[in-house]
Amino acid sequence: MWEHQSLFRVSAQLFAEGVFNLLDRNLRPEVFLLGFASAKEADEPDAVVVEPPTTRYTPADFRDVKHNAAALEADNGPQGSVYHLHPNDHDRFEKQHWYELVCRATETTLNTLTAERHENRRSFCSVPVSLQGYLVTVVLQLSADCYDGYYSLPKPSSGRPANLPHATVMEFLHDCGRALREADTADNDQPVLDRDYNELLRSAGRRLMLRVAPAGTHGLYDACNGVAALRHEGDEGIGTMLISRRLHPAIVPVLTLETPVPMRDHRSIRKLLELSEGHTALISDASHVFGLGQLVPQSDAQFEPLVTVHFTNHYSWEMSHAGQVLMRVVSNTPRLPQGRVAAENFARVVRIVFPNLDVDSTDYLWDLAQKATTQPNGTILVITTGAAQEAQRLARQCFRVVPRIMTPSVLRLVTNIDGAVLIEPNGMCHAIGAILDGLATEKGDSSRGSRYNSALRYAHSSKYPVLAVVVSEDGWIDLLPS
Repeated sequence: MWEHQSLFRVSAQLFAEGVFNLLDRNLRPEVFLLGFASAKEADEPDAVVVEPPTTRYTPADFRDVKHNAAALEADNGPQGSVYHLHPNDHDRFEKQHWYELVCRATETTLNTLTAERHENRRSFCSVPVSLQGYLVTVVLQLSADCYDGYYSLPKPSSGRPANLPHATVMEFLHDCGRALREADTADNDQPVLDRDYNELLRSAGRRLMLRVAPAGTHGLYDACNGVAALRHEGDEGIGTMLISRRLHPAIVPVLTLETPVPMRDHRSIRKLLELSEGHTALISDASHVFGLGQLVPQSDAQFEPLVTVHFTNHYSWEMSHAGQVLMRVVSNTPRLPQGRVAAENFARVVRIVFPNLDVDSTDYLWDLAQKATTQPNGTILVITTGAAQEAQRLARQCFRVVPRIMTPSVLRLVTNIDGAVLIEPNGMCHAIGAILDGLATEKGDSSRGSRYNSALRYAHSSKYPVLAVVVSEDGWIDLLPS
């Protein structure tokens, strides 16, 4: 299609891995390109190009895409009802409409292929870009089980995201399309994908908040960040805000402000946040805060789940709907909710790391891991066959203890201090407050804290089988190795 298509595909793949690995490494993004020759019939050579050619799909799989797009246009009826004063405007409108139909037809074809082949993949396509005689589209595929496992907003909205992964997909494909359009005008024809990963996630967060704001009000995401960054009389901002249209029947007014406070007035909103308590929350239409109110009980006929913003601590807040957390934001960077470690997943990882461990010992370790995840200040529980040797090696940077079986009640006490707890797979504890070491690894994540990265380095450098349960202060829970 063009000289640098392989380079762009590799860049897009690396870009996707960098972005989606910050959300969930189990999403396993895969990127490839499709090109449809504008002036060739489906049965002509090179009418369809797949990049890379080694992917599991062939050009023959997509030879009917343009035919299917034309069928979609016939089903949707004529577009001539839109009148443009300038002929060029009308041509642009027709081209854009055709490109969108090709995008829809491509996604439909991919969904059919993945269903027929029983592939655990969810497919997304960018709107094609005309480049060197081809309509080039970027295809992104994610793990279907992982992607579908996250809560989505009900009532699907055309062009608006259902959750944070969906918003991130839309931002990623938008950036890829922009890079392709720039390649069509640049002298070197080399598309550039150099956007900061966290900045893309921030844009995805803004896009998601735009979906939930009544009447599509802009600025809600940044307003929440501004409020979370402030303190009132030295205290962190902790409180709740309901997002709804005014006079919503599911809200019982408690106190109504005579003059609503604009959301851009962060200090006033932060002060009013002190009024929220229990079931009583600030009420906002994403543009102004106009009072206090409560949701009616679920048994009430007027009840409707509303979007709630919880300000959890300094620089941290989360957005939820119907009791399901959609997004957690820490230091202006959105992330997916990280719940408690699932028992099945924990047992699976234990079997991989310690294949000879019996069921009773696995269940006991699970009880300890559960207790570790309740530590509000974060902690690290290191389970390793070399706990005794490591406690001796790290003697100058830990508190060695007389070996004893660690119990959940004692674990709650010893995790009140910084550092890791070193125990054997049988539950025998050898050290507390351990400062972990290890070699730097390419799997490190600069967006995560020192606790996560130190545990990651230790797990990858240890000469003994090791499993680390990492609980971060912002609520993230990780099993290393994952």
